[in-house]
Amino acid sequence: MKKTGFIALVGRPNVGKSTLMNTILGEKVAIVSHKPQTTRNRILGIETRGDDQYVFMDTPGLFNPRNSLGDYMVKAANLTLKTADAVILVVDAGREPGDVEKNVIKVLKNMKLPGALAVNKIDQYDKEAIAKCIASYARLHAFEAVVPISARSGKHVDELMDECSRFLHECEDWFYDADDFTDQSMRQMASEIIREKILRTTNKEVPHGVAVVIEEYKETDSLVSIRADIYVEKDSHKGILVGKGGANLKQIGTYAREDLEKLLGTKVFLDLWVRVKSNWRESAAMVTNLGYRDKDLT
Repeated sequence: MKKTGFIALVGRPNVGKSTLMNTILGEKVAIVSHKPQTTRNRILGIETRGDDQYVFMDTPGLFNPRNSLGDYMVKAANLTLKTADAVILVVDAGREPGDVEKNVIKVLKNMKLPGALAVNKIDQYDKEAIAKCIASYARLHAFEAVVPISARSGKHVDELMDECSRFLHECEDWFYDADDFTDQSMRQMASEIIREKILRTTNKEVPHGVAVVIEEYKETDSLVSIRADIYVEKDSHKGILVGKGGANLKQIGTYAREDLEKLLGTKVFLDLWVRVKSNWRESAAMVTNLGYRDKDLT
């Protein structure tokens, strides 16, 4: 009999949710960065093992929003919780529970959702700190499973998957084909890969004010041509992104093209343009126009 289950990955920003999902799938479906609030949308990662299909839902990190984009991101995370069969709360092994984690636990209790605790980044702390972290969560909630892991190295991730098998339920058929690994279109993945490279090559205030829109995506047997507009909030940000003589934008394009060619298995021509939309994150209409739509969350 086939089994399936929708499992939400939740937690504070930059705790390793996207890295964990990529490690589970063995595919890069969610962009990663050391900068917080990298993930903006709910992203599905699909892992099929034998008769079991796990559908992981990577969510934006939970935080207090300060603008319309932040409102959208928190809404995406909260709606994902409401549609999940189970939850994996991903936490930093060196931090005690804060308001974010306590709120997630409150939701688990109220909705009677089963949950596992993934205590991440164990390679960065000693055993005493990890034990203290686990004990602090044990006082708050009786999780179905508690697994210390390193999402980056993959340590104990298979053990976490074994624990997740209890969250699956029998079904006549899966929601996705056995060889699917995400529900994202290639246009969406291209947009996110470009944004990841912007996060990699810029710092401070620029990354959070960037949106990437794929304006053109054409495929032939030997080449994929992509034209993308990169939106920033200020002229000064455009200057930083482009760099002297266009050097930084060229570097972003090179890094993105390398990843896209690996993903698509063919040559990629990438044409990037930088445009200014002042304070777009503050406007609900602009947030929607740049691809962050409430209807995509349902």
